[in-house]
Amino acid sequence: MSDNIKEKILHGTTTVGIKATDGVVLCADMRASAGYFIANNNTMKIQQIDNHVAMTMAGGVADAQNITDILKYHAGIYKVSKNEPIPIKSLTRLTSLIFHQNRGYPFIADILVGGYDKQGPSLYNIDMFGSVEEKTYVTTGSGSPVAYGILENEYNSSINVEKAKHIALHAVHAAITRNIGTGDGINISVIDKNGYKLLTKEQKKAQLL
Repeated sequence: MSDNIKEKILHGTTTVGIKATDGVVLCADMRASAGYFIANNNTMKIQQIDNHVAMTMAGGVADAQNITDILKYHAGIYKVSKNEPIPIKSLTRLTSLIFHQNRGYPFIADILVGGYDKQGPSLYNIDMFGSVEEKTYVTTGSGSPVAYGILENEYNSSINVEKAKHIALHAVHAAITRNIGTGDGINISVIDKNGYKLLTKEQKKAQLL
């Protein structure tokens, strides 16, 4: 991977995903930057694909949005044809295929896919070359070294969603404090047996206390 491409992927974002015993938590900052210029301070980097699955995006906003639209389309087609939600693993394979087919002119994006289906909660990281890794916790973007410090210290395999929300928010908050490319607030979502839910401002504030 060239330094130029790697820099584009890493610059200006922190996203966090945590797999808990009863669901998945996805968390991300809200700053979109270009170099040292803040292009947008209210960017939604968590995208709902269906009621049981969502993704985070780091890297090129246009590329990530293109992938989001493709995944939403195929998830909808699957639901209509099979009369059930698309499995998380199938959606992850599709994401990998999209990246792999475009490796000559790659999408500059690093994706986390998390959700809850018949198999329970699951979390995957897909890089720009289509490589897929199943994760218990993961962070991407320029603030990830800071966020990993929080995750590695506080994560354990028995945590529930309530604890995972607290850890994810503190990991992204730490990145905002220490990384110039990360900032302008935090969005956090939970996907569990009840479906997708984006936390309100009041709920986020309570978790950070």
